[in-house]
Amino acid sequence: MTVPPPDHSLVRLLAGWLPGQRWFGGKDGPIDELSIGTATELIAGDPGLHHLVLDVRQDGATDHYQLLLGVRRDLAGRLEPGLIGQLTGEDGITEHVYDAVHDPELTRALLTYMANETLVGPLRFRRAPGTGIRTDLDGAPIGAEQSNTSLIFGDGYICKLFRRLSPGVNPDLEVNLALSREGCAHVPAVHGWIELEPGSNAGWAAAGDEPVTLALLSEYLRTATDGWQLALTSVRDWFAQPGFTAFTAADAAAAGGDFGAEAERLGAATAQVHRDLAAAFGVTHAPASALRDSVFAMNEQLDQVSAAVPELRPYTRAIRAVFDEVAAEARRLPVQRVHGDYHLGQVLRTDTGWVLLDFEGEPARTPAERRALAHPLRDVAGMLRSFEYAARFLLAREGDLSPETAEALEARAQAWAERNRAAFCAGYAAAGGPDPAAHPALVRAFEFDKAVYEIRYEARNRPSWLPVPLRSLARLAG
Repeated sequence: MTVPPPDHSLVRLLAGWLPGQRWFGGKDGPIDELSIGTATELIAGDPGLHHLVLDVRQDGATDHYQLLLGVRRDLAGRLEPGLIGQLTGEDGITEHVYDAVHDPELTRALLTYMANETLVGPLRFRRAPGTGIRTDLDGAPIGAEQSNTSLIFGDGYICKLFRRLSPGVNPDLEVNLALSREGCAHVPAVHGWIELEPGSNAGWAAAGDEPVTLALLSEYLRTATDGWQLALTSVRDWFAQPGFTAFTAADAAAAGGDFGAEAERLGAATAQVHRDLAAAFGVTHAPASALRDSVFAMNEQLDQVSAAVPELRPYTRAIRAVFDEVAAEARRLPVQRVHGDYHLGQVLRTDTGWVLLDFEGEPARTPAERRALAHPLRDVAGMLRSFEYAARFLLAREGDLSPETAEALEARAQAWAERNRAAFCAGYAAAGGPDPAAHPALVRAFEFDKAVYEIRYEARNRPSWLPVPLRSLARLAG
């Protein structure tokens, strides 16, 4: 496939289809211009498979997305969820074009190309050193994801397609390869990846000499359970417990479905991964001025989000007071590579322990921010925020509640969060991580900064979730 002109019917179809996709990050504004930056034919004929990089201009900025485009004359019903539209060629033949992640007949080629380290135009398919890749497995997409799309290939692999592309090597690939070399037991093994060679897209912002990461193929942990779902099950059991009136953390520990032991083990696993990250990438000490600069950035984000989301404004004074306290007491701190977007949805419980996933950083951050060194307690604060989320997520879905019921459930939510926050911090400190109790202001500032980020993200992408961070912020702000 050659790159079509801007007025081509395929470009028009894509411009109408893209805003409806869960992984599209520009839902809050119109598309000013869409063009196809690169178009690479992976499979010729009927069915055909093409890889596209879409350059999307909105509000003066250009973002880049990737799409596996399937082409068929006859479209089976199972492929209709990915339908983009129909195109009629110069030969008068009408074909269906669709998102090929739904087509196992086509996505199987990704495994073959990675196994053989194939080069196709500007695309490079890579296999991790010392690994083999099976090529006889069909892929099926996970339906629950939002910012990326992952394909499960049998019981062997999970292939994450980075829908919104960033210049250079994606931190998820970079970090997982480094941790695998360290022998880290808390990350899945990397089997391969796909990348776009530097300079292949003329509309791309300069990425230096680094290729652009398109996909990551990792070990699929078939028997693992999602940490978020485990936590929600615990919360649901706690809400259903009769007979408690004080709703303390001790009550939550005594209830059926207690998550505290798992939270403590998760804290220990987190500390081990932080040690392995320090060994792989090194540790440096940032001067006090660097922490003050970080607080300045926190205040800038607070200003921007409070201007856009009025519900945040009642808490800005309390948040800013904590930021100012950290800036006033700024000192030299150790910094290193960290996870960067750490929460219960980024961890899996396997038969042998906890596994950490998705080291690409927060979706709304720049590539430089995602790869920046940070104090490891920033990850700790992210997980503490996630316990707050889990505790109140079910409340946000309850709809109208009587004041008495809402107050009782909020008390239970607070008790569950306190129980598991304390257990996680205890496990983290016992396993050698910096003790959160010894850095209360810093942890609190990181928590507030994460909460403000969450509010901006939910307001833009999942407005129905906005009450979740706001409920917990009301408690944290005191």
